[in-house]
Amino acid sequence: MMERRRFIGVIAGGLLAAPRASEAQQAGKVYRIGYLSPSSPSDPEKVASPFGERGLAAFRQGLRDLGYVEGQNIAIEYRWAEGRFERLPDLAAELVRLKVDVIVSVVTQATLAAKNATPTIPIVLVAAGDPLGSGLVASLGRPGGNVTGPSSMYGDLAGKQLELLKETVPKVSRVAVLWNPANAVWQAQMLKQTEIAARALGLQVQLLEARGADELEGAFAAMTKERASALLVQVDVIFALHARRIADLAAKRRVPAMYGSREHVEAGGLMSYAPNIPELFRRAATYVDKIIKGAKPGDLPVEQPTKFELVINLKTAKALGLTIPQSLLQRADEVIHQ
Repeated sequence: MMERRRFIGVIAGGLLAAPRASEAQQAGKVYRIGYLSPSSPSDPEKVASPFGERGLAAFRQGLRDLGYVEGQNIAIEYRWAEGRFERLPDLAAELVRLKVDVIVSVVTQATLAAKNATPTIPIVLVAAGDPLGSGLVASLGRPGGNVTGPSSMYGDLAGKQLELLKETVPKVSRVAVLWNPANAVWQAQMLKQTEIAARALGLQVQLLEARGADELEGAFAAMTKERASALLVQVDVIFALHARRIADLAAKRRVPAMYGSREHVEAGGLMSYAPNIPELFRRAATYVDKIIKGAKPGDLPVEQPTKFELVINLKTAKALGLTIPQSLLQRADEVIHQ
């Protein structure tokens, strides 16, 4: 990560050298940042969502570290879809009408909505799983257009997540995969990678759909009926908002589950393997800073995380009657005991 950041810094440094004079002319200006998220600013289950309040807190801290203070030199226009992806295009259009200086868009669907709404306003994506595959950028090294930012690269993780799940539950042959069809573009990408990885590991996949909290119970009932012996919960804004509910349902059905963010494990889930999502939000602030100072988003490389965290909840493992292999515990970045 350090080498990548140094590389980005060299590029950005060259870009920022030219507009020094214009920076001086902008002294005293209050920059307007549009913040577009399919999540919610508050968590209904008191487990801070990485895509909601936890991510926003990290982004704000990143801005403060760079000298930006809301109400003084920046103003942030917040637009939250509250879990309704279909609202994103209208919310993005609102931000464009406000003529914000830059739009920060959370995950793939929001970034696609922002990109479709404006070809000129700079867009800083946060935690988009596959910016290249979803057509957000022309290349990772030189994105072109008006979109760049720190990606999550979740599309590459399905194989490792299933591998770790199988290592934890060696006898597993059928894995249920919980996904959200309302998050169409990103979830379809993730499902494809998951099915490819499952075949390579000799696992059968059972797909479970849930568009919101009211469909979770039915999804878990279907899993039990088909006798899947493990569960993979795709990373999704909606699932992050209902992390505790999902963990409780998995515990009730006594099914070991792998999740796409550590917040699920903190809420009682068994294990997760994922990038540090709040760190991606903090990094997004550096992109905003560079763009405000004159850098073009198309010239700023998309960052990819190089560190992925394995988090295991031993209390949950004990409740499930599972013994986590010592080799796995030694590789874990964090083990939750209670």
